[in-house]
Formats: sequence, C-alpha cells, structure tokens
Amino acid sequence: MEQADMQDETKAVPRPDTLNEQVGVLVRREIEARILGPMIDAFAEAFGRDRVLEIVRSTIVEIARSQGRAMRLSGEGNDLDDFAGTMEAWKRGGALETDVLASSGDSFDFNVTRCRYAEMYREIGMEELGSILSCARDYALIEGYNASVDLIRTRTIMEGATHCDFRYRMHAPVDLEP
Repeated sequence: MEQADMQDETKAVPRPDTLNEQVGVLVRREIEARILGPMIDAFAEAFGRDRVLEIVRSTIVEIARSQGRAMRLSGEGNDLDDFAGTMEAWKRGGALETDVLASSGDSFDFNVTRCRYAEMYREIGMEELGSILSCARDYALIEGYNASVDLIRTRTIMEGATHCDFRYRMHAPVDLEP
C-alpha cells in the first residue's frame, strides 16, 4: 500500500457540527463575529479591506452551502415543507420574529419582522460584517439543501429595511437528457 493511500485511510473524520443545537445560532454568530471581527480588521490592514471581505464572503458562502447539504442529508426530505421545519434553529431564543405568508411543498414565503442578529451586530459595532457573516449565507444554504429551490429576497433589516422578505420557490429540475 502506498503512503498516500495509508494517509487517506487514517484521516480522521470530523465530528458533526452540533453547535447550533447546543448554544443556538444567535449566540454562535456573536461568538464567531467577536473572533472574526478583529482578525478581519488585521488582515484588511495588511492586505486591503475589499480583498479580505471578498475572501471572507466566499468562505462563508461555501460554509453555508456545505451546511445546507448536511441539513438535507440529516433530514427526511428536502422540499420546502421540510425546510420550513428547520426554521426553529434560527428562531431559537427569539432571534427572529417572522410572519409566514405561504407554506407548501413548492413555496415558502415569510417576512422577518424582527432580527436580533442585526441588532446584535449593531450592538457590538460590527454592522458591516453582519450581512457577510449572516445574510450572505441564505442563498447558498438553500442551494446546498436543494438546488431546485430559488430564493428571492429584496430587502433585509440588516441593510436598513423594515423587514426581510424571503420567497422560496421550488422549480422543476432541469432535464439534461434530450
């Protein structure tokens, strides 16, 4: 057996991420922001703010896509009814107040009328990072969960709107066969 093959066999599998269940998403995001904020500032001073924020955003998006895949694999289905059932993790502890407008297997519409995530980022002086560390995840998360779902969101509280408008739509998978 070659050494490369041996390394692959002995590579440790990371344990599942259970932080959301343990501390809730809101507390998790604050811990992440308090660690990442000063690091981002230091890297930005050394390498340029725009480039560093671009890297942070693309990394956060990939993490969210991966988390969406993990959600899909850990659940019993991946339509929008199933996705709606996952919302409690983000709402835990009153983190989000929402008004559900429509919910079915092929659509899920709701407005966020209070976002304690946005409040938290403002309170700790990291409003600029809030949209990167939290809001930027939404599109990639649903893409990882089910690539046949589109998200349309035209406003967020983080950006100063009165509410966030989430509109999810299931579309038919593209048939690549002629």
